[in-house]
Amino acid sequence: MFRMFSHFRCQVFVFLLLISSVDTLMAQDECDGYRYRYTGAFDGFEVEYDVPYGENFNVNFLPEELVVDVYSPTGDVEESRPLILIAHGGFFLSGSNGGLEVVPLCEDLAQMGYVVASMNYRKGVSILGNLTNEFIKAVWRGVHDSRAAVRYFRHSLDYGNPWDIDANRIYLGGISAGAFIALHHAYVDEQSEIPAQIDVTEVGLGGGLEGLSGNTGYSSEVNGVFNISGALQTTDFMNLGGNEPLFSIHGTEDQTVPYGEGGISLLGIINLIDVDGSSIVHNKAEEIGLDHCLITVEGAGHVPHIDIFNPGYYDLTLSALAGKLGEWACEDYVPICGDYDYEAESLLEDMRIDENPLVFPNPARTQGRVFVTFKQSTSWKLVNVMGQTMKRGRNSAGSRVVWQSLAPGLYVIQSETGSTQLVVSD
Repeated sequence: MFRMFSHFRCQVFVFLLLISSVDTLMAQDECDGYRYRYTGAFDGFEVEYDVPYGENFNVNFLPEELVVDVYSPTGDVEESRPLILIAHGGFFLSGSNGGLEVVPLCEDLAQMGYVVASMNYRKGVSILGNLTNEFIKAVWRGVHDSRAAVRYFRHSLDYGNPWDIDANRIYLGGISAGAFIALHHAYVDEQSEIPAQIDVTEVGLGGGLEGLSGNTGYSSEVNGVFNISGALQTTDFMNLGGNEPLFSIHGTEDQTVPYGEGGISLLGIINLIDVDGSSIVHNKAEEIGLDHCLITVEGAGHVPHIDIFNPGYYDLTLSALAGKLGEWACEDYVPICGDYDYEAESLLEDMRIDENPLVFPNPARTQGRVFVTFKQSTSWKLVNVMGQTMKRGRNSAGSRVVWQSLAPGLYVIQSETGSTQLVVSD
């Protein structure tokens, strides 16, 4: 697998996209170029199981408690962290928030520094009615539940913010059925878009867009959405209202949820509904100018990252997802739409054996920032190709400086412990 950012050896050129010449402080201290993209950011994670977030009537008209498992990085002291909500798969008939398709992602994302909540939702499809309508109702129940879950975490800020989340950085995603929920949560955002099959007077389906699963009075808006092997009923939903940035990964040989246009069938026999799969959704995203990233996995089936015969699909899914999430969480992070080495133990090893200053990112975005970490206490200066000193200072071991808007050109960061070349290009 192609490894972007591999090893970060400071003896090589570092290519950056930056302009002008002003030092600046970081808007978010935690956005150091490492957290939110590398599992080595924290040594472990903690889990709070079965935290109730709401309640509503299920397909059998019985009250059902709704819960989340909350994953947090061990030993984290950050007080304002992005929250990721993930909905599991299971065709709205089975599955749980402790499923094998969701738990590894929760664990790895937590070690990157996110708070991750794996949510359950009301499952079940009545066999007594029209199956197409019943499938749409199942999706809609899930959307009402995901909206309640988002509202729950915003509500939690009123009683001490127990998970130290940032209400302005909440991201929702799902896998298979859970991805249907996430996409419809994000893009069905007008009363006029509520599917005609939804009878808002039916028990468990009332409450309009927001539903009645709990935590009324708080916003259910999310700041980004990700879709793993899901689909929208129609991309017409993306024409109205505000549209959240989107990440998707989907196999081209998915026989459960189509990669393009196609049908959803029960047991491969009974056609339920025609939908727009990920490639169609992203065509629409491109058409309307939406920030989006689609990872197409050629030849892969449904939910590639749980394919035991192709373990590399998990690396691809996690790294590409974290690349986009990191970009959403930290506005100066390098945009990534693809895979990279998210483990990055080699980065830590290089810091121990190589005393040259560590420069990140490689590459950086236009008007982005460059982070320089000094591994030992040292005096330093930044010298351009003409030998002129552009910046200078003294830093303690492990400390960092942040530069922004350097003019294009070749620079050398000179310190008492070593030198690193830096190329800035426009």
